[in-house]
Amino acid sequence: MSAESSNLSNIEHRAVIKYFVKKEKTPKEIFEDMVSVLQESAPSYTMVKKWARLFQQERESCEDDPRPGIAEELQISKERVGEIIHEHMNMRKISARWVPKMLTSFDKQRRLQTSKDFLELVGDNIDEICDRIVTVDETWVRQYDPESKQESMQWTKKGERPPKQFKVQKSASKLMGTIFWDSEGVLLIDYLPKGTTMNGQYYANLLAQTREAVVQKRRGKLSRGVLFLQDNASVHTARVSRQALKDTGFSEIDHPPYSPDLAPSDYFLFSNLKKESRGRGFVDDNQMKMAVESHFDCKEKEYFLGGLKALYTRCEKCISLEGDYVEK
Repeated sequence: MSAESSNLSNIEHRAVIKYFVKKEKTPKEIFEDMVSVLQESAPSYTMVKKWARLFQQERESCEDDPRPGIAEELQISKERVGEIIHEHMNMRKISARWVPKMLTSFDKQRRLQTSKDFLELVGDNIDEICDRIVTVDETWVRQYDPESKQESMQWTKKGERPPKQFKVQKSASKLMGTIFWDSEGVLLIDYLPKGTTMNGQYYANLLAQTREAVVQKRRGKLSRGVLFLQDNASVHTARVSRQALKDTGFSEIDHPPYSPDLAPSDYFLFSNLKKESRGRGFVDDNQMKMAVESHFDCKEKEYFLGGLKALYTRCEKCISLEGDYVEK
């Protein structure tokens, strides 16, 4: 037996012991047989004796016994435990909040300063500044992305059994989309060809295409001065990318590292796109691309402007949180 196949779980060990007990083998015989097959991964003789005795006493389950709760240990009611925890100890049970990174004091200080700089840049001219912004980011688009548990919730009448839903995996077929957009809508969508690597040169070519898109689709925007917002991904900061950005004539807005909560594409554009596409299946990549373009085509200009304006509010919240992550 290979090393991988001999690594059984505790439950599997107990099932083997149970089988041999029913064959009327002694704990010593069971242990010797298991060592001969499982070698170092075999359970200890003490463990074999313990479970052999339990199965001899007609125990059926191979699972561990449930641990007693606080109420059982203190011999008081569960209601009384709840009252003590919530009303007297002032405690509540909450889920941990997912964050991209445990921010250091330096990270928080940079986020704080970047937020202050953006508010100072905007001043009283938020519409004017947002009109000048062009932003970009990359995301995976899948042929099938299942709904989250919350998104699949349904209304039912009181007393009705909740509907069942089979667990479905995300589609392995996906495309990396790079989306450049501004306050009026999408300027450019590029899908990385399969088998191609996203690198500095590839991204530099996209920057040149984006400048051309601004010239063609946003008359006068270039002369007003484009403010370009991107994150600190390695393809964005590569030397060839930096030179390409300089060649566009765009002025870059500083973006702090590890800060998707301050990136309009992350907190707004992509989250809404994926929320709408979850649970829908696409037969091929072309249908998937059409769905993405249709999603954006039906949106009014105010939709995109609102997504950029939200950055101002988020920067205010970041400052009030002393540089910590903004949830919503």
